[in-house]
Amino acid sequence: MGREDLYRAVAPFPTPFNLCDYFLDRNLREGRGAKVALLVGDERRTYAQVSERARRVAAVLRRHGLRPEDRVLIVLPDGFEFAEAWFGTLRAGGVFAMVNPLMKREQFEYYLEYTKARVVITHSEVLPEIGDALRAARLRPAALVVGPDAGGFLPYEQALAAEDPTGSLAALEPTGPDDLAGWLFTSGSTGHPKACVHVHSDFAYSTETYALQVAGYRESDICLSVPKLFFGYATGTNLMFPFRVGATVVLFPGRATADELLDQLEKHRPTFLTGVPTMFNNLLRSERIAKADLSSLRVSLSAGEALPPQLYNEWKARTGVEILDGIGSAEMFHIYISNYPGDVRPASLGRIVPGYEAQIVDAEGRVVADGEPGRLRVRGGSTALCYWGDKKKSRDTFQGEWCTSADIFRREKDGYYFYEGRDDDLLKVSGIFVSPLEIENVLLAHPAVAEVCVLGREDDEGLVKPIAFVVPRAGHTGSDALAAGLKAHCKEHLAPYKYPRWFVWRDALPKNDRGKVARKELKAELGNG
Repeated sequence: MGREDLYRAVAPFPTPFNLCDYFLDRNLREGRGAKVALLVGDERRTYAQVSERARRVAAVLRRHGLRPEDRVLIVLPDGFEFAEAWFGTLRAGGVFAMVNPLMKREQFEYYLEYTKARVVITHSEVLPEIGDALRAARLRPAALVVGPDAGGFLPYEQALAAEDPTGSLAALEPTGPDDLAGWLFTSGSTGHPKACVHVHSDFAYSTETYALQVAGYRESDICLSVPKLFFGYATGTNLMFPFRVGATVVLFPGRATADELLDQLEKHRPTFLTGVPTMFNNLLRSERIAKADLSSLRVSLSAGEALPPQLYNEWKARTGVEILDGIGSAEMFHIYISNYPGDVRPASLGRIVPGYEAQIVDAEGRVVADGEPGRLRVRGGSTALCYWGDKKKSRDTFQGEWCTSADIFRREKDGYYFYEGRDDDLLKVSGIFVSPLEIENVLLAHPAVAEVCVLGREDDEGLVKPIAFVVPRAGHTGSDALAAGLKAHCKEHLAPYKYPRWFVWRDALPKNDRGKVARKELKAELGNG
């Protein structure tokens, strides 16, 4: 496939081109200024109001020294201010960098030094951890603080109120499609997270392909997300993509517990739900699920970790709604392989998204035959430029237009892709590589298992065998009898060498800030970290 054929799915982006205009201001030109853009609890903001506030943010940023391509570190819970800060940063020509507001001081110290942010926008609730880090920061960025107590920094509302949204400081920066726009952080599975550097057109490209041609966002949609906006998966599905079509977004600042999500579903009646497998599982295990009215939903999305077929089937049976599972990455911004509406194959990640091309390659970069596992190599119009400050890792991952993943996949002849796991998660049992996901999916099909994570552990002879960390379902208790039953279940559905030799019972599995099972923590317990 040639480059022109590959990118035909998206018309060329004009010059100048600024994402604030593309996602936000276009709604005013298209007559949606009075439409509700954001819902937070009982409060709402129209597109016109979000635009006016973003203009004020842009003016504040420039007044405090922000120049084009300077970084703005956004450390906020989900709410109106996150959207305003994000759009205002782009409007001023800045580069957004978003991190979890629930981190600790030492983590904030790392991000402040790494990003060299000119301005930080945070919340008073975060000050107990970030406040001292800001005061001690080598480059002393300006800090805007949302909330009742600015802690000696600049109060956000006071700063915005002092600016003229029609003045020159609030003007739209005439960026181009190839100008820097945002940093998306890797999960940091090895060492500190690194930033994937993206330009304005990267985010628009993914919107025009995945959001419009696969997920199918509509102006009439009301969108709700489990992952928080600092995570690029959610920034796309619950801010960029809905704003592209003039839909309505529901935001809430708290933890995405099953009770909180059911409350949001009842109150706002969303049509579009962005989730992760853990969330779908928690909802289905909730005592409230039997009486919950989920009839407003028309689309459910999942990404971030493998979606077990058993979980997909349960959700589809309960709601009548498909889960469109897919794979994306910070390196490519968003999803580039996905299941399609009306064409979902449980256990698979689906097919390539229009405008992208993928290959499965071996360790030497040679394309392998269909059905054989290997690293995924993908290209399209949203590939990051590099990892900031890491030349070697950039060269290992990015080869021209291609981006090579650290994950292992296989492609079947009919074009469907399957995730095998990270290369360092694969187990070599009896001399044969085994995917933990295969064992996990079999265990999850057992009625006593709610959650599971399979890792490798050496036995007394130094040979690696599977070990399963299991959260039993309500009404079941971890015991030798249950372990024996699960072993028998695995032997019935798997090759004999694949069954777990040990079981560890847990009330819950550790999760990272993106909702994935924190395998690294469990590996550390086994001495494998």
